[in-house]
Formats: sequence, C-alpha cells, structure tokens
Amino acid sequence: MTAILAPASNVTEHMEIRVRGTVQGVGFRPHVWRLARACNLGGSVVNDASGVLIKVAGDADDIAEFRRRLEDETPPLSKIDKMEFRRTDFSDIETEFRIDETIGGETRTQITADAAMCDACREESFSPFERRYRYPFTNCTHCGPRFSIVNSVPYDRANTTMAQFELCDNCASEYSDPSDRRFHAQPIACHICGPKAWLEHLGEGIVTFDMHSMLDDVDAVCSLLQKGEIVAIRGVGGFHLACDATNEKTVQLLRQRKKRDAKPFALMARDLGIIERYCQIDDIERGLLECAEAPIVLLEKNATEALPDAVAPGLDRIGFMLPYTPMHALILRRMERPVVMTSANLSNAPQVTTNEAAKEKLSDIADYALFHNRDIANRVDDSVVRVDDGIPRLLRRSRGYAPGAISLPEGFQDAPDILAYGGELKSTFCLLKDGAAILSQHQGDLEDAETFDEYQANLKLYESIYDHRPEALVADRHPEYLSTKLAEKEAQSRNLPLAKVQHHHSHIAACMVENSVPLNAAPVLGIALDGVGFGDDGTIWGGEFMLATYTGYQRVGTFKPVAMIGGAKAIKEPWRNTYAHLTAELGWAEFKFNFDQLKLFKYLEAKPRATIDQMLKNNINVPSASSCGRLFDAVAAAIGLCDDHAAFEGQGAMLLEAAIDHDVLSSSNEESAYPFSVPDLQSTFMPYIEPLAMWQALLGDLILNTPVPIMAARFHKGLAKVITQLAEKCASRQSEQVNQIALTGGCFQNATLLKLVENKLSQMNFEVLTHSRIPANDGGLALGQAAIAAATILKDRS
Repeated sequence: MTAILAPASNVTEHMEIRVRGTVQGVGFRPHVWRLARACNLGGSVVNDASGVLIKVAGDADDIAEFRRRLEDETPPLSKIDKMEFRRTDFSDIETEFRIDETIGGETRTQITADAAMCDACREESFSPFERRYRYPFTNCTHCGPRFSIVNSVPYDRANTTMAQFELCDNCASEYSDPSDRRFHAQPIACHICGPKAWLEHLGEGIVTFDMHSMLDDVDAVCSLLQKGEIVAIRGVGGFHLACDATNEKTVQLLRQRKKRDAKPFALMARDLGIIERYCQIDDIERGLLECAEAPIVLLEKNATEALPDAVAPGLDRIGFMLPYTPMHALILRRMERPVVMTSANLSNAPQVTTNEAAKEKLSDIADYALFHNRDIANRVDDSVVRVDDGIPRLLRRSRGYAPGAISLPEGFQDAPDILAYGGELKSTFCLLKDGAAILSQHQGDLEDAETFDEYQANLKLYESIYDHRPEALVADRHPEYLSTKLAEKEAQSRNLPLAKVQHHHSHIAACMVENSVPLNAAPVLGIALDGVGFGDDGTIWGGEFMLATYTGYQRVGTFKPVAMIGGAKAIKEPWRNTYAHLTAELGWAEFKFNFDQLKLFKYLEAKPRATIDQMLKNNINVPSASSCGRLFDAVAAAIGLCDDHAAFEGQGAMLLEAAIDHDVLSSSNEESAYPFSVPDLQSTFMPYIEPLAMWQALLGDLILNTPVPIMAARFHKGLAKVITQLAEKCASRQSEQVNQIALTGGCFQNATLLKLVENKLSQMNFEVLTHSRIPANDGGLALGQAAIAAATILKDRS
C-alpha cells in the first residue's frame, strides 16, 4: 500500500533514519508519514525486523525540522531505545513520501505489550451513533491486544490470531488510510467482520435471553453478576472468574469451588468513584489505574464502605483495576458495585485461555461463561503494582508491561545472546539480545505440571518470535529446580555451555541492572531476603548479605541458620518454624518452665514432638536455613495469625504486616522495637542476626496479652533495625568503602520493612538501590541470571 502526498521540492539533502525499540503496532509509520507530509519531504518508511527504517529527501531546513519533531513527538505506546541518523545519497529516492510493505529478516525489534482501551475507542463503544457501538473488541493503533495475539514477527495481521478475520470494506478503508488512527491497527475489527462474543450456561449450551431487558450477551453478564452468579469471562490474556464482590455468600462459594482458601481476590470496578467508596486513592495510584498498562493496584482500605472479609482475608489492602477492554467496560456499564475478577483456574494452576479448556475445567466453578473466538496466542496474567512512598513498584510483571525490553547498563552493549531459565516459583525467563533484556511475563509456579508445560511452550515461542539463538544458557544452582533440570537437558541437546548461578547473587544482579549499575562498577553490598535459595555450602540460604559485582560475590553476613522441620513442609505449615526457632533459641525445657501457661505452648505441645525431636536429633529432613521468610512465618504463627497451614506462600508475612499498629511503628521510641543482636559465627567469624532476645521479648508480650498489632509493629521495627546494623557492620569490615546497598528478594515486597530499612540506610549516607520496574521476588531472578552470565562471558573475552 502506498500513500501519496505533494512532491518535495528543492531536494538538497538525503537522510536515512533507523529507529529501534517498541515501534511496531503502535502507529509509528503513519506518525512518520504525517510528520514527513507536514515538513514537505519525500521518501519512505517501512517496518523491518530491526524496527523502523525511514528514508527522507528534501530541503536541509525541512529535514532538520522533521528530525526535531521525530525526536520530540512519538505515538503514545511507542518506546524509543535508539534513533540512528545517517546522511546519504539515494539514487532511487522518491519525491513523494510513501509507507512501504513490511520487510522480513532476523528480528531485532520489540513486541508491544497489550494496552488498555483509549478514550476514543471507549467513546465509540458507548455511542449509538458509531458503527462500533457496543462492540466488545473495538481497538486502534493506540490501544488493544498486542503481545497476547502475536504468533510471530514482524507484527502484521497475518502473524497474529486476527489473521482468520477478513476485513470488511469499512475496516479495510480505515486500515489503509494513514490519516486514520486505525491505519495498520492489526487487531482492527467491527461487528461485521471481527470476532464475536456469546454467552453459554456451562454444561447446557448457548443461552437465549429476554432482549427487552438486556441489550446483548455482553450486557447479560452484568445481570447475571447482579443476581449472584459466577461467570467465566474470556478476556485479553485468558479467562477470569467474576462475581459480585459485595455478595459474601457468592464470594465464599467462589473460594470453595476454586479451592482458594485465603489468597486475596483482585477486583474490577466500573470507575474510580466506585473504588473510592472502599479504598483510598492518591494521584499516583489514580494514574496507574488509568494508564495504558492498567495493572491491579493494591490500595489501602478506607472506612467509608467495607467489602466482605472473604475478598482479602485479614489484609489491609485490596487489589483494584479498571476495565481495560471494551468488553469489560460494557459488562460493567450498569454495575454500581465492584466485582471479583480473578484468574480462571483451580488454585496454583495456570489461567485457562481456550474455550475448550474453559468448558472442561471451569464447569464446576462458574455457572456461565462469556466466550469469544479471537484466539489467545500468549497467556498474560494481570500485572500487580503497589505504590510505596510515591514510587510504583511492580509485584507481578505481566499484562501491559511484558515483554517490554529492559535496557542493560553501560558495558553490556556487546553482551552475547543468552537464555536464562529463572527459578521455580513466580517463574519468568529472560532472553538477552542486542544489548537488551526481554523478560517474560509471569509464568507461575513450575511445580504445577500444566504451568511447567506452558513455561516450556513459551520458551520456544519467545525464541521463535525473537529469532533468538543463544550462545549460552544460565540457570539457578538448585539441583532440584525443574527450570534447572530443563536447562541441563537443553544445554546437552543443543551443545551449549550452561552456567549455574547462585540464587541470591541473581537477585542482587537484577537489582543492579534495574538501577543501571555499570558492568565495571565497584562492588555493592546486596541484602537479599527471601524464603529459600540453594547455598554454596549445600544448605538453604534466605537472609544474605553479599559484597557483589556482576561477576562474583562474597557472603559477608547472614541470618542465623535454623532447621526447616520436614523440609518443604515448613513452608506450608508455619508452626514448624516456630517450634524450630524456640527449641534452637531456648530449648523445650526452658520454654516449658517459663511459658507453659501460654496458649502457644499448649498448641505446640500437642504436635508430634517426639517424632520431630528425633528428626532434629538425627538430622533427618531438617535442612538448615538462614531464611528471613521462615522467620516471618515463625513469628506470624507464634502470635496466632497463621499457624497450622499457610493457604499461599507468604501469607503469614502479609498478615503480619497488615496487622501493624502504625502508631507504635511510627513512634520514635526505639525501645518499642524487639531486640536482636549481631554476633559472629564461631566457625567462620561471619556476623549474623541472632533472634534470641527477640523471642524472649515476644513471649513476654504473649504473657502480658499484648495486642497482636503492637507485637507486629515491634517485630518490624526490630527487624529493620538489626538489618541496618548488620549492613553497617559488613560495610565497615571491607577494605574499600561501600557506597551502594541493594535491597532485593521477596521479603522486600513487604512495604513496611522496605521503607524502614531504606530510610535508616539513607540516613547512614548509603545510596540505596531498590526495585520498581522489576519484581523484587523470583519474578526478577532470570534478569539477574542473564546479567551474571553475560558479564562473565564478557570478562573472559577481554
């Protein structure tokens, strides 16, 4: 297709411009066409595997104006990594400016993430005077599905799941017109030629409704939700399960059917006004809710109206999002209440994406399902963001953000192509290509067979989409991680080198990359706090202080190692950690002598102590763990917040943070903090965090019937204080001055702990590095692995 404009005159200069970044599927070519037209230039613009290539010819002043505007004005969804300008002399340059057909080749461009509907498409969907009135798949170059429908690149309709839908004359006209905002919008469609949505009663087939009361099947979903039904809704990246969030009976029924005992549900509301009835929203949170990425935003509850506790049991924040597709907006048009909008799956399984799978797997959960026939090429979960002290921090990076490329720091420009396999839980993987990192969307927990199968399929898909041919593979050192075993298998079959990197070093490296720490920078002191990671000594690490660069590290401090009774069972049964800590610190005899009147004592005494004591005595399935996460579990169980069974990973820590008395927390009285000490290990002289005094103080509080919120505040204050004390001690022992401290690992997704530690370290004049664009948990692990492997290879080459 060629677009014509008035011929350029007074041709005195030619220029070729290469634009790299997220520049396909975002309206970049018509944007260039309009600029060239305004500047009276001839030439062409084309998509190719490297991004966008522009050739212009015209008066030197006009070209200078075009260049200035090209650098200053960009389409809303584009992300420019680099513009390269080269003066040249084209013998075949056109005096007219045209948009050329896409050219193939090795992929060097980036794929755009899915984007929430824009205001113009929203207005069209709700206007009875528009031909897309009430069309649930309305989109344009500024919004709509992108990554979720991509099968391959370049990003053209033929390479997406929209290929099966032939454009009608009206849509074809819009698609072909550079002045139209739907020019080359690959998912463009309408009622006549595009995907269709329909409603079925699961197990009974298509539903016929009284259309005097409901406009269409999409509108009928709203009526069903208002009546207390559970409805599966096929969205952009998968199915959701929806119900009225104010209907406690229905919310409890959804939990029962989904087998999700306590993990919080995400909610969707028609508009900000509805959200503000239940939560506080500041300007930054408002901006996040309304942005193109449209994540779930964790908001503090307010006292205006309350939702059933079953929505987010025991927590002080609720995850809300706004409708990000016309379908969601049309469903909620008449809904004056928030609705649950949670991933459609059984607990811990991947989100269902196909109509067939929904009928098979959701018929025992949902009463009805809203289907559509636009296939989902890539499952994409909703992203989750929380704002801490004015900084948005991604807790789960997926829809709207992935697979957006992450620029690597100075020194990595010649990094080889690498594939990093990530971890086991909250898994992602990462491709290094052309000096940038492509971190996958959230994959989930690989312990689930379906999730692992999908993880493997996505690895192949990404390698295909990005024409990725890695020179090396990299994985976690844990010998039992499924991702590591897969990497070993692939390395052998593809005859590629495989690097295995330490878990917490990867966390620290990910934080360094995000904060643009150069390749050859001085060592940072990394504090990596999480649940479990395989240590160099064969034990479990999880509370580590490391002096680290990209190519190496030295463990300089840690949490006190304590047994994980029953191994992985200690993660799911928090009381095991309490028992291990108390017997390690006090011994059972002293605990009984001083605290036998406590409910905690009677609770632990009823456990199979004889068997457990034999396990501890004979070192049977009681691996030693220097884990901050298990300390949180132990404390949460001790004060009765989460003892017998954790419904999900990190539940105890989340309940502990939610319970905090903020008056005690903000008090300047340092004596309110539980005491810890920082002695040295006798074997290695490495300093460690000793919790004995903390346990004595906590048990004393239990005797005094101190309220749980006060104990929760005292624990957080004390832990933050001792972390900074150990950091200072580790830094002071180094031969060279330590200026930067990186805070990473899942425990630093605790906003209270992060804020306290960051503030204290900043007051000590350290530069504190934290996460915001990459999750601090294992969702960022693959990025760190890739950086470590690349840095090591670059070092070996030099």
